[in-house]
Amino acid sequence: MQNYKIKVKLRWEIQIYLVSPFAFCLDICIFAWMNQMKRWIIWLSRIHHCRGFGIQSPTDYAFVRYVVNERWPYYAYARLTSDDWLKQKLGRLYFRLANYRQPAAMLPDSYQAYWQAGCKRVRFVNELSTVELARLEIEDTDGYERMLPKCHEGSVMVVEGICRDPQRWRAIVQDERVGVTFDLYYCGIIFFDNKRYKQHYIINF
Repeated sequence: MQNYKIKVKLRWEIQIYLVSPFAFCLDICIFAWMNQMKRWIIWLSRIHHCRGFGIQSPTDYAFVRYVVNERWPYYAYARLTSDDWLKQKLGRLYFRLANYRQPAAMLPDSYQAYWQAGCKRVRFVNELSTVELARLEIEDTDGYERMLPKCHEGSVMVVEGICRDPQRWRAIVQDERVGVTFDLYYCGIIFFDNKRYKQHYIINF
């Protein structure tokens, strides 16, 4: 009786060994396919906001066309790579933002290599006296409030992860201290020039 139990246990372990790798691979394929489908659905839902179409302001149109959705293959892209498609997509956007804004100082973060590639002169410091270009997560409410008094008409702020908290993002967009805003789904970009007409754009990024 004892020998019979051992044989059954061994058969069960062999079956798990044979089936599990297949099931694991299948799960990975389904997960990757669903992520790809989600990206396509997001892109298609915003297709009428593609490459600045419908934007009346020449300044805002140029920003969307030549910074947000610029397709030029910059030399730095060859070494700015990541296994995470979203980090690479956002990182290359941040490279273009740094190239566009040319900040003197920024707070260090996980995209530091992208910022540095876009602006060679930028220094990374633990405290900013004034905000030229900054990035924070949508959940960092305290960080946002600390940065606001340091923002001026030339400041640009990136809020990453706005799709995780749409209500919080809407509150930021409606903030009277904020000027023109861009919704890229994966992140939002804020300008603080209140001399310009307050406008909110949804961009297919």
